[in-house]
Amino acid sequence: MDLNTIEARAEMLIRKPAAAVFEAFIDPGITSKFWFTGGSGRLEAGKRVQWEWKMYDLSVGVDVKVIEANKRIVVEWSAYGGPTTVEWTLTSPSDDTTFVSIVNRGFSGDDQTIVQQAIGSTEGFTLVLAGLKAFLEHNVQLNLVADRFPR
Repeated sequence: MDLNTIEARAEMLIRKPAAAVFEAFIDPGITSKFWFTGGSGRLEAGKRVQWEWKMYDLSVGVDVKVIEANKRIVVEWSAYGGPTTVEWTLTSPSDDTTFVSIVNRGFSGDDQTIVQQAIGSTEGFTLVLAGLKAFLEHNVQLNLVADRFPR
C-alpha cells in the first residue's frame, strides 16, 4: 500500500436540509458553535481565511479551492504541518436530511507520520460531525473539539 495516497474519512447523516448543513460549514459564526472558536470570514472560492482554536492557541490558514452551494467544499490547509486537501461532499437522501462526507488527503512524511496524521484527522472530523449533528438537530453545543485535549 502506498501510504502517500491514504485518506482520512468521516461521514454522518445530519437530519437537516443540505442548505442548513452547507451554511454551517461556510459561515464561521455557525461553525464556531461546533468546531473552531473563530474564523476570519465566510468560505468563498479563491479566498484565504484563518481559522483559530483559542483553547489550543492554534491558528491555521485555509485556502478555499471549490465552493458548490449545498453540495461540495474543497479547501487546502496545513493543519498537519504540510498542506493537505479537505473535501466536504453533501448529498440529500431526502429534503430534510443530508449525508456529509469529509475526506482529508495529501498527508506527507514517513509512514508512521502519515498514519498518525490520517488517524488524527479521522478522529477530529468525526468529532466535528458529531458536534454539527448535535448543534443543528438539537441546538446543543457539546464542546467535543474543545474537550478532546483538556489542559
